[in-house]
Amino acid sequence: MPRKILMLCGDYAEDYETMVPFQALSAVGHTVHAVAPDKKAGDWVYTAVHDFEGAQTYSEKPGHRFTLNATFAEVRPESYDALVIPGGRAPEYLRMNARAVEITQHFLAADKPLAAVCHGAQLLAATGLIKGRKVSAYPACQVEVELAGAEYMGIAVDQAVTDRNLVTAPAWPAHPAWISQFLKVLGTRIEEG
Repeated sequence: MPRKILMLCGDYAEDYETMVPFQALSAVGHTVHAVAPDKKAGDWVYTAVHDFEGAQTYSEKPGHRFTLNATFAEVRPESYDALVIPGGRAPEYLRMNARAVEITQHFLAADKPLAAVCHGAQLLAATGLIKGRKVSAYPACQVEVELAGAEYMGIAVDQAVTDRNLVTAPAWPAHPAWISQFLKVLGTRIEEG
């Protein structure tokens, strides 16, 4: 059954963590509405490409302009079946937006399917609703995850964790793992024909 999925975006969200899930979830028949605070359908956000090149942390390069297809001010979370939070730098300021936090709280409190990648855990932590949950994230977010009362799952960068309806992963190399797990949580069936 096709689902209606909300994606919370923002400037300098990670490019792959924004574009790939948007395209993959759309490709299997789900409706994905990408929104960002203070922006409307047809506006765009900048993305950033994060790569792992042997430094102490990821490198950052300019990404693309990702076009939003829905208006943030019109979002009614109760009308969506699931939420996706891409990583990158966007979650660090999305967590300061009261409405973005409220939207995320709705999905956690209602036990709706929710996926967060990389720094998306910063927004999860800001909700105050992940206590006792198993959460993966980019390693730099471990402190925030633990301060929020969740169990930080230090897994390989290409793996993901599912805790009931919550799917989390450390970074974009985990797309095959977390998207697959999220599709199961959504009840998505892909049939070869």
